Amino acid sequence: MPGARLNKGEYLSRWSELHEGINPEAVPFVRWWLGVAYAIGRPLAAARVAPIALTMVGMLLAVAVVPVAGLGDRWPLLATVLVVVSGLVDNLDGTVAVLSDRVTCFGALGDAVCDRVADTAYAVAFWAMGAPVWLCLLWAGVSFLAEYARARGQVLLRAPVDVVTVGERPTRVVIAALFLAAAGVLSGRAGDVATVGAAAGAGTAVVGLFQLVVVLRQRLR
Repeated sequence: MPGARLNKGEYLSRWSELHEGINPEAVPFVRWWLGVAYAIGRPLAAARVAPIALTMVGMLLAVAVVPVAGLGDRWPLLATVLVVVSGLVDNLDGTVAVLSDRVTCFGALGDAVCDRVADTAYAVAFWAMGAPVWLCLLWAGVSFLAEYARARGQVLLRAPVDVVTVGERPTRVVIAALFLAAAGVLSGRAGDVATVGAAAGAGTAVVGLFQLVVVLRQRLR
């Protein structure tokens, strides 16, 4: 299992190769988050845990956010924990794949599909707490569109689209966690909190899509 012997620096370098050349050292939060994933993922790789199993667990945790958040009262606080853990597990599948030298195209496809299911679940959870359905659909729909545009752009350019926008998946996870926590604390106004959260998600998604389109327009001739 040669990949399991990667040190942290080698792991970060490999992660960069698999993520459009993004340099994690340039973004403190990303560097810290990947450091946590590396520390947890190393023993999982040594135990030969299948990356696809972690992908599925992360998706199921994200889907569970919907019924838990919909219970109202203080339950969104538990939903917050589910979002955070699902986000962490979502990173662990790639970490384990790299460390155990099991990076595959099928695994990347499965990860992308499960990420879209998770993104949708977060938006639906906000609807379950009282946010307008159109706002939740806008958040999920524009996020899907941005991911599709990036993937299609990479095919047409035959090169990675190495631009980080404000609407990336980590932003969706952070927004979901923050506003679910706020809804749990301010349970009497959960609907208002959910509406603001969905608006924040939709707003960052729209701005992120615009940033991506500008870059693609410059590169596609």
